[in-house]
Amino acid sequence: MVPERAFRFQAALLMALAAAACDSTGSIEGSDGGRGDGPAPADRPRLDGPGPTDGGTGSDGSAAGPVYPLKKSANGRYLVDQNGTPYLIAGDAPQSLTVNLSESEAEMYFADRQAHGFNTLWVNLICNDYTGGRADGTTFDGLHPFLNGNDFSMPNEQFFARADRMIRMAAQHGLQIMLDPAETGGWLGAMRQNGVQACRNYGRYLGNRYRDFDNLIWFNGNDYQNWSDPANDAVVTAVALGIKDNDTRHIHTIELNYLSSGSLDDPNWAPIISLNASYTYYPTYAQVLTDYNRANFEPVFMVEAVYEYESNAQAHESTPSTLRREEYWTNLSGATGQLYGNHYTWTFTAGWQSHLDSPGALQMPHVKAFFEPRAWYNLVPDQNHSVLTSGYGTFSATGYVDDSDYVTAARTPDGTLVLAYLPTVRTVTVDMTKLAGSATARWYDPSNGTYTTIAGSPFANTGSQSFAPPGPNGDGDGDWVLAIETSPP
Repeated sequence: MVPERAFRFQAALLMALAAAACDSTGSIEGSDGGRGDGPAPADRPRLDGPGPTDGGTGSDGSAAGPVYPLKKSANGRYLVDQNGTPYLIAGDAPQSLTVNLSESEAEMYFADRQAHGFNTLWVNLICNDYTGGRADGTTFDGLHPFLNGNDFSMPNEQFFARADRMIRMAAQHGLQIMLDPAETGGWLGAMRQNGVQACRNYGRYLGNRYRDFDNLIWFNGNDYQNWSDPANDAVVTAVALGIKDNDTRHIHTIELNYLSSGSLDDPNWAPIISLNASYTYYPTYAQVLTDYNRANFEPVFMVEAVYEYESNAQAHESTPSTLRREEYWTNLSGATGQLYGNHYTWTFTAGWQSHLDSPGALQMPHVKAFFEPRAWYNLVPDQNHSVLTSGYGTFSATGYVDDSDYVTAARTPDGTLVLAYLPTVRTVTVDMTKLAGSATARWYDPSNGTYTTIAGSPFANTGSQSFAPPGPNGDGDGDWVLAIETSPP
C-alpha cells in the first residue's frame, strides 16, 4: 500500500473486486450538468488574467526546439522528432492540470518546467478524484467535461476549449503533452457505462479535435489493474481506436498496472501503441530491460516510478538519491527517457507553488546535461557483464529501490562510449578492449552535474581497468556515473 496514493489504490482495488460494476467515481450522473462543488473556495489562491491562447511558430503555437509530433526511430529503439533528431523524454506528471489550474497558473507552471529542462508532461484530459480532481470531474470553477453527467456523447465545448488553450500554451514552452483521454483509474466505470460505441465516438471526437496539434502523444490507461477483463479492454481500446480513426499523426502508449508492468503485457495494445510504457515501484532497470528485450519491442520509457514526496511501496519517503537511481538506471537500460513525478505537482494540492523548485526538479537538468551531448540513443545495455565485468552488484526485479546496489552499464556498438551508473560506492572493473581506442575516464556527480577526471586518463584500450569513485557525492550519497569515452563532449 502506498500511503500518499491510498485513494488511488483503494479505487483500483474496488474495481478489481467488482470489475463489471461501476463505482461512484465513474457512474453516470444526473442531467444537472455535473457542476458538482462549483468554484474553488475563497481561500484558494488563484492567479489573475487569462493565459495566451496561440502564438509561436507551429500550427499549435510551438516554440523552437524539437519538431513535433514525435515518431519512432528507424530501428524502433527510441523516439525522434520530425527531423529525425533523437528525443530523450525528461518529463513531469501534472495529471490534474486541466481541472485544478487556471490558464494563468498553467502558464506559470509550464514556464517553470521549461526552465528546469523538462520537455514532456503527462496530463489527464478529464480528471476526477482518483487523480487529484473532484468526484464529478469538474474543474476548480465548475466546468464539467460533459453536458449530461458522464455521457461521453455530449462533450462540453467550454471545458475542451480551455484544454485546447492549455495544450497550445505548453507548445509555446516547447513542451510535449502526453494526453490521457480518459484515465482508467477514475473513469473506467463511466467508460463501461457508456459502452463500446460511445467510447469509439468519443475517441473520434478527440482525434478530430486534436489531430492538428503537434505537441501530443496519446497516453491511455493509468493504474489499469483489470486490463485482462475483455469488457474493460473493449471500451478502453475503443477510445484509442476512435482517436486513430481521425488522427494518424500521433503515437499512442498505455500505462497498465502497478506494481510492475509494461504496455505490451496486454497483447490487445500491440497494434495500437508505438511507445512502450514501463511502470514499476521496484528498481526500474528490471522492468525497462524486460520491455527492451521483448521480441516485438517498441521504444520504451519509464512512465511511473517512485514520486518525489511520496513513498510508493517503499520503506520511506523518496529522497533525491531514490529519484536519481530511477533516472539513471532507466536511461542506461535502453530507454528513451522517463517521467519524474512530484506529489505536489500531480495533485496541485495546497502549497504546490512552493514545491516547484524541489530537489528532484533541480537535478533534472543534470540528467539532460549528461545524456543529451552523448549518443545515448546508440547505447546497448551490458546485460551479460561483458563490459563491466565485476563490481556490478545484485540484480533485483523486486524490493525497495534504495536497497538495490545494481550497476547499470551500457556501451555503444562502435566502442566510443561506455557508461555505468553506480548507486553506491565500490570498485568496478571494465574490459577496456570494448573501447575503440584510448579513452578518457571521468566520474560524473549526478547530484550537482560536475565531473572529476580519473587519474591516468586517457587509458589504453587494452586489458582491464579498475575504477572507484572518489567518495561521497555532493549530496553526501554514494551514487556516481562512470563515463569512459574516446571523444568526450
